Amino acid sequence: MSTSTTADRRNVLGSKDRVKTAIAAAFGTSVENYDFIAYGTASALYFGAVFFPESDRFVGTLLSFATLAVGFVMRPLGGAVGGYFADKLGRKPVLVAAMIVMGAATFLIGVLPTYEQVGVLAPILLVVIRMIQGLAFGAEWGGAITMAYEHAPWHRRGMFAAIPQSGNPLGIALASGVFAWSDTLDGDWRWRTPFLLSAVLVIVALIVRSRLSESPEFQEAQASGKTEKNPFLATLANDWRGILRVIALRVVESFAYYSTATYLLSYITERHPDLRPVALGSITAASALAIVVTFLAGALTDRIGRRPIYIAACTAAVLFAFPMYMLTNSARPVLVVTVFIVGIGLIHASLTGTQGSLLTEQFRTATRTSGASLGYQVAAAIGGFAPLLAAALVGAFGWPGAALLYLGAAVIGLIGILTTKETWSRRERERVLVLVAEERRTRSLSVRPASDTLPSSPEDRWT
Repeated sequence: MSTSTTADRRNVLGSKDRVKTAIAAAFGTSVENYDFIAYGTASALYFGAVFFPESDRFVGTLLSFATLAVGFVMRPLGGAVGGYFADKLGRKPVLVAAMIVMGAATFLIGVLPTYEQVGVLAPILLVVIRMIQGLAFGAEWGGAITMAYEHAPWHRRGMFAAIPQSGNPLGIALASGVFAWSDTLDGDWRWRTPFLLSAVLVIVALIVRSRLSESPEFQEAQASGKTEKNPFLATLANDWRGILRVIALRVVESFAYYSTATYLLSYITERHPDLRPVALGSITAASALAIVVTFLAGALTDRIGRRPIYIAACTAAVLFAFPMYMLTNSARPVLVVTVFIVGIGLIHASLTGTQGSLLTEQFRTATRTSGASLGYQVAAAIGGFAPLLAAALVGAFGWPGAALLYLGAAVIGLIGILTTKETWSRRERERVLVLVAEERRTRSLSVRPASDTLPSSPEDRWT
């Protein structure tokens, strides 16, 4: 990787917009997740009957989860396209465009005709809109994370990159809370209302994101001619190992969420319908806890490194695979709540809080969004099949089949992090802290040192 420019080095304390950028990225990410998660919740609770009523209940659930998976299949394409333009033209335009497309698609789901009204056209339209959702969601994540990361102080990049990640559980909490409320409404309004309400959130997010400044690191790379002519091809040619690492690290997190919040919700609803309000409320509470845990996990990585937290979370997922179904099968409300709190509020949140910096640091500035987005969304596409696979395995082997699926993903993640080098070692932390102290002292004296007296940017260690 090339040495950073002088302006890059002077940005060791972050840009003046670092806090605003991180919060705006988090708000936009929460809206994107609200839209995407709303579909998963509706798939678990309503879409089987609304769009596939001629099938029996089990087959209807499978078909509903199949349409959920279609969106995940499109996410790698969205990640590739979004990453290409973010590394080629800038991070900000991609964030705004993705928000517009995602918002429009989600609103359209809320006004879709049902199978009873238009027949087979209804599920066809549902699949098409779901594909558009997947493209937009795939394009969004990489830009949001890199914007927050590249505006941040070097010694606080774990914390700042975790702020947009905190938008994930915030969006989940919003979607779950709205569905818990809309479940009290009559008829189709129970599932239409959450999608229609997303229009308000999208408008607010667009206003916030349109006021962001472009990433300073990208501007420097662009000004110095260090951007790639084709970031996508450059990433595949030079950073394919990083992409594979991201896929392995991301699979466990994707399965941890969708196996819990989507499939387990359906599993509980089918076997214990009276527990559906408890399950929905538990997801909301767990997601609220996850907002805090995600942020704390990211902040902690700045102090002890990225790997220790990820190793601990993957190990916890391995140990939790079978107990989560044993506790759920008890049908005791307090144990059902515990499952969601541990699965989403602790395990999943610890993984997402670490990912912002850990996955981003696998790549250099010129291909950072392309590489991180592609690996992240390929893993998301795999994880998107978790509810469908879990439902099929339970149909064939009972609940142990779903537990083994969760366990397998957790093992992949554990292997992935054990074979990934630490990107924020103690030596690097100490080196950057010296640089931070020097820059603070320099600013207090209103004097800039010559560029050749400064250590290289922390990104140079990833070559």
